[in-house]
Amino acid sequence: MEHQLIKAIETALGWSGPDEIGKSFARGNVGDRALLSRVLTPNRLLDVVMRRSLNRPQFRLFQNGEEVHPAVYFTDTVSPRGQSIPMVNMQRLGGLLREGATLIMDQLNTFDPTMEAACRALQWWSHERVQVNVYLTTNEASGFPLHWDDHDVVIVQLAGEKEWEVRNTSRPAPMYRDADPNTTPSEDMVWEGVMKPGDVMHIPRGFWHQATRNGSGSGYSLHATFGITKRTGASYLTWLADWCRQQEIFRHDLDRSPWADTTALQKAAADLVRENPPADYLAAYEQQPFSTRYVPFVDVFGSLEGVVCISQFPPRIEPEGTTVSVISAGRKFLFADLALPALRLLLSGRPVSLSAVEAAVGYDVSEIAETLVEEGLCAPLTPELSSGYTGLVTSPLS
Repeated sequence: MEHQLIKAIETALGWSGPDEIGKSFARGNVGDRALLSRVLTPNRLLDVVMRRSLNRPQFRLFQNGEEVHPAVYFTDTVSPRGQSIPMVNMQRLGGLLREGATLIMDQLNTFDPTMEAACRALQWWSHERVQVNVYLTTNEASGFPLHWDDHDVVIVQLAGEKEWEVRNTSRPAPMYRDADPNTTPSEDMVWEGVMKPGDVMHIPRGFWHQATRNGSGSGYSLHATFGITKRTGASYLTWLADWCRQQEIFRHDLDRSPWADTTALQKAAADLVRENPPADYLAAYEQQPFSTRYVPFVDVFGSLEGVVCISQFPPRIEPEGTTVSVISAGRKFLFADLALPALRLLLSGRPVSLSAVEAAVGYDVSEIAETLVEEGLCAPLTPELSSGYTGLVTSPLS
């Protein structure tokens, strides 16, 4: 899936692909200001906040370096039937932002189609799970204190300016669950300066950092942080631990006696590692089942007019003689070989209209498309979902 934001990130950081993720600090500028407002603006973020029932910690507000209690800016909206729905009081929120505050929205990709499409494109590109958190800071508000993340991040400054400080790691490759709490910041400064619109920064896992508008005067900053959680050796061993249960020797109780002979157990463990290399784990990771969120196709509302592939990672499309297999999320679907051109278009990750696909391949593709939607590999291309791709992802037929 070709996405304009990914192209811009690669250009800004001087990358030719995702292999540089997590290796070293990098910074650059996308150069295309129009792209920034297309991704997100402050008013569009506030519109998302206004229209949804949100809860901490997905939605938080900080002022003077401390978290603002939700009771200050949340209101329970009561329906005529007495149902209470927590909603952000936009008037109170506006007052806090005018005073100076930092608004944090975690996983905006679950609410906004543009961010949803961007995160999916980044997942197809990196072959890792991706989510996006956004930060809107006004006037001289500060953000989080100096800290490190347990995942790699790509930060895109969408509007305004914010001052950053980035330091080296205190512990190589620290983890959320680790043998060391890793609470002492490094004194080794990597970069400090101001992120301006279009600036992109890659901060590897474990690098200490903080951002603030303290001393910046009136104004604001909006940036998106794309979190990329890569697989580790610990992840691999966890996967092996699940696989080991298939063998009886691993299901037996351990012998606590001083003379216990664990030779067979240790050999079985060594064989398990040798027979299931990390490459197998990475391939299996991409085939894990995933939950889908999309508007269902209900034929009484009308015919299916367009679709887009919504799998977490690119489906594998493999010709097999007179059939074509589609492998995604641990499932395999078989189609007649005639369906191959249509499948490549429908599963490209880019939005397509069925009429355009039919014109390109020369036959009716509605049954194929409906099957892909029914199985959760594709979603109907509603106007709202389509808006998340407009101007950022082109049709494979264009």
